[in-house]
Amino acid sequence: MTQKAYDMLGLAQRAGKLISGEAAVEANLHKGKGKLVILANDASARTKNKFIQLAGLTGVQHIIAGDKMRFGISLGKSPRSVLCITDEGFARRIKELFSSNL
Repeated sequence: MTQKAYDMLGLAQRAGKLISGEAAVEANLHKGKGKLVILANDASARTKNKFIQLAGLTGVQHIIAGDKMRFGISLGKSPRSVLCITDEGFARRIKELFSSNL
């Protein structure tokens, strides 16, 4: 992911449109409020499988990008394996930034 993508994650966090951490993201997805799930490349296989399956069951797109440490730094928190964007506009822009990095 580019620095712009990490900056956008921080902006989404400040706007209250980003949920981070496994328990919070799982609860958010069960409530049907997620628009995009972002999994860190260095998340465990179990975590990736769990959230890919949960995203599929709830009809939420997912991407695998970035790393836990940089997610945490961009959010001003400890390292995070999984993030959930709750706003369609932020989700679309973050997907665009990710796509431009391929």
